[in-house]
Amino acid sequence: MPVRVNINPLHWENDFFGQNSARLELEGDLPLSEALTQPYTLWQVKVPADRVEAIDALSEQGFQLVEGEADLTIALKNTERQPGVRIAREAQIPALRDAAAQAFSQSRFRAPWFEPADSGRFYAQWIENAVRGTFDHQCLVACDEQGALQGFVSMREVDGDMRIGLLAVLPGAQGCGVGQRLLLAAADWGRVRQLAHLRVATQLSNLTAMRLYLRSGARLESTAYWFYRKVP
Repeated sequence: MPVRVNINPLHWENDFFGQNSARLELEGDLPLSEALTQPYTLWQVKVPADRVEAIDALSEQGFQLVEGEADLTIALKNTERQPGVRIAREAQIPALRDAAAQAFSQSRFRAPWFEPADSGRFYAQWIENAVRGTFDHQCLVACDEQGALQGFVSMREVDGDMRIGLLAVLPGAQGCGVGQRLLLAAADWGRVRQLAHLRVATQLSNLTAMRLYLRSGARLESTAYWFYRKVP
């Protein structure tokens, strides 16, 4: 059966990256081959891992695998505030931007599909927006006794659940339980707002994050792959 798609122009991304990109959504109205005649220079599509026929069709059209992604869910039950975790302040934005740019330098926004510095620049802007309450609704930070930044997590409310946007621990604070404290603090944020579940997506290659979520009682809900096709 031919793969049919819809075209979703990525206006914000295109302005930010200076690209001419669109995302294909499966189960649409257009045959894949017809959709690809539109004048975009970068095509993106996220495909559930079990959609083998779609993966084969995309490969035949020159799409390349970029990364795998896992979606996980944790039921919000009894939670409590975590020591050393506070709401981020605007004065911390420069440090948070630097930390996010380094932590997420190898995302799906990496070269050769984007410019080498684009991934870090994108996530630096994401965490700044979270501190200001735009896109994600809140950003929490973990700091040591001297007030030095150890890590951060951003959250937003979506359809009665909460979703973690970004969670990262700075290199010097890894292995000290900071990630666990941030995850528990985020869960407490959701419980206080009477939200039902914590949802999070992470790269399949990010074993540290996967272990953290599974150790904290997360259920693996789905896996998918991102594919890109770049037109010269």
